Amino acid sequence: MAGTAELRAGLPPALAESLDGWEEHLRLQRDLSAHTVRGYVSDVVSLLDHLARRQGATPADLDLATLRSWLAAGRTRGDSRSTTARRSASARSFTAYLRRSGQVAEDVGLRLASPKAHRTLPGVLGTEQARAVLEQAAQPVGEGEEPAETALRLRNVLVLELLYASGIRVGELVGLDVDDVDRGRRLLRVFGKGRKERSVPFGAPAAQALETWLTGGRPTLATPDSGPALLLGARGGRLDAREARRVVHTAVQAAPGTPDIGPHGLRHSAATHVLEGGADLRSVQELLGHASLATTQVYTHVTVERLRAVHAQAHPRA
Repeated sequence: MAGTAELRAGLPPALAESLDGWEEHLRLQRDLSAHTVRGYVSDVVSLLDHLARRQGATPADLDLATLRSWLAAGRTRGDSRSTTARRSASARSFTAYLRRSGQVAEDVGLRLASPKAHRTLPGVLGTEQARAVLEQAAQPVGEGEEPAETALRLRNVLVLELLYASGIRVGELVGLDVDDVDRGRRLLRVFGKGRKERSVPFGAPAAQALETWLTGGRPTLATPDSGPALLLGARGGRLDAREARRVVHTAVQAAPGTPDIGPHGLRHSAATHVLEGGADLRSVQELLGHASLATTQVYTHVTVERLRAVHAQAHPRA
């Protein structure tokens, strides 16, 4: 099957022009991340290619029947419910833009129903498992370690500590600059989805890992091109999100008896443990930067499942 770029190049001129305008709207007016924009655009390129194959050449040709047949074709190819729900959201965003910009008389996406994605329980670490992961990662290697190796180890400890202490996303983590950290008040200034800014607290162990990194790790890796990035890669540039994910997976696998989770699993773990410690949902919503409380509520299901497991194991009449 042709790729997105090839399909986009073959669109009729009027559809291509509408797509270009919508992409600019996503980037400049909605201020979405480059990754999110690419995902939205890829979905809608597929939709418009489907429209063109049905002899549609302008935005006015996009009707409800085309939207439904496009989604049905995806399900036939094996799209999951979550993929179908995402593609429906992309299409509705595009049709809403067409209506607001006066290119069509009706927003046909308003009548498009889509399945809700299955919301699975996220994998989380227990509190003792989280402690074991962090303590294992912080163990010094011993004599003979090169300065650069020491610096990378200290960075990895900070990656783990900050992700678990604050519950921030991996993209938010690698986007941190040195000045985004208030070391006195132990706060992170985080720019989340849609460039929304929030302040996130972190605890004493993360603060200690931060000081150790800034004094004994970052100076070793820093180069004139490092800029203000808090976390650096082996060559001195800003730490890449893929490398941060590798750091987490490696650290978790090194601790015996822990499930294989990545940065998002540490985020889930942090939220779950805060809730189990007595925090209310609104506070956790603010901590995680969720736009909707409904997104945060998935963590209540996690804590209920853990409560069931404890009850089944410990209660004499379970």
